Amino acid sequence: MEKQSWSGHGLDGEYIRNRITELRKKKKISEYRMSSQLGRSKSYIQNIISGKALPSFSEFFAICDYLGVSPKDFFDTEAKNPIIVNEAIEKIRNLDENDIKLMLAVLERLKNI
Repeated sequence: MEKQSWSGHGLDGEYIRNRITELRKKKKISEYRMSSQLGRSKSYIQNIISGKALPSFSEFFAICDYLGVSPKDFFDTEAKNPIIVNEAIEKIRNLDENDIKLMLAVLERLKNI
């Protein structure tokens, strides 16, 4: 894990730490388990969260993939439930056209309630 400044890229380390924590908790997974499943030391995520280190860009992409969000979703503060939305999108991709149209009709109805 390399200590680096993301600020040169217009990114805030505190935001990255907080967002990883938020998404990890939504996934209901411990720092230790996440570190282990990413193939890292048990303190890997804890070191990121505590501000001792930041992930490299390639590690960041692996974290996003693990959390089930795209890098765009990671930085989208307006996205309320990016993990669940991405899961829904993956399931919708496997539906046929008629089922997708039915899902859209249901979503429109729910939006109007």
